[in-house]
Amino acid sequence: MEIISNPTQVDIKRAAQALKDGHLVAFPTETVYGLGADATNEKAVSRIYSVKGRPTDHPLIVHISSINQLGKWAVDIPEYAIKLAKEFWPGPMTLILSRSNLAKNFITGSQESIGLRVPSNPIALALLSQFENLGGAGVAAPSANKFGAVSTTTSEAVYEELGQVFSEQDLILNGGSCEIGIESTIIDCTQDYPTILRPGYITLDMVEVATELITNPKAGTQKTKTSGQFKSHYSPAAEVVLGELPGPGEGFIALQYVPTPEGSIRLASPKSTTEFAQTIYGALRLGDSMSLQKIAVLLPEDNGLGVALKDRLDKAVIKPI
Repeated sequence: MEIISNPTQVDIKRAAQALKDGHLVAFPTETVYGLGADATNEKAVSRIYSVKGRPTDHPLIVHISSINQLGKWAVDIPEYAIKLAKEFWPGPMTLILSRSNLAKNFITGSQESIGLRVPSNPIALALLSQFENLGGAGVAAPSANKFGAVSTTTSEAVYEELGQVFSEQDLILNGGSCEIGIESTIIDCTQDYPTILRPGYITLDMVEVATELITNPKAGTQKTKTSGQFKSHYSPAAEVVLGELPGPGEGFIALQYVPTPEGSIRLASPKSTTEFAQTIYGALRLGDSMSLQKIAVLLPEDNGLGVALKDRLDKAVIKPI
């Protein structure tokens, strides 16, 4: 396994060839780091499940280089989905659509739908474009971490999390810290109205403005399996509590203006909701590296990105059985 920092075009070509040869490549996106494999190669995709410890019936999101690749993977695409793709791709949005024959059961979790996204990170886009130049169709890429654990937003975190289970031929592309810091908004586009299945940077208001449709929580099939839907997810080893102040020796994450209680350990002091999202996963990982038993988080009040933050932290609070 090799970490490639500040990858050049030559490095990108090498990483694309590694994907084509059936190996794994961890790469940065604007949301979190992804663990990539050739989405048409069942053996390569099976390694994603093995490395992550991910349930094999849990579908993967396929990353493509542009909206022009949409028709390879999806059929019966509604007009409002095209509007969303034109408005927010490249960007932090995943669309759930009816799958084409290219999307096999080992990608979709045996569902009749497929999750697709076009990331905006330049390294990710260059990798996807080069992979397609080699004849690839798309890259399956869940977050580069153990299943249910805190997502990774730096290459260092990817290495700490997965380095020991990577093979010699696998690669990590180091593109620095992720710009947004939490996973993409997932929107079900298999019904007459769009339905947000996982909140993210692209908010409900943004979806309604782009589509000129009112999102209906009951419109989509909530039985659709997508990333991040388990009650327990994004969980550090430490106990996470929301809306409480920490005690002595406990970790604390809050906006900068909130003072640190005496004896507690400040893990992050973001200046805004945007910065909160950028730093939250790194702060939770820092708490674990310090072997803290408890981390108290005061979330910012925000009806936009704050909704996504609350979704992630609500799941971090609940520990897997």
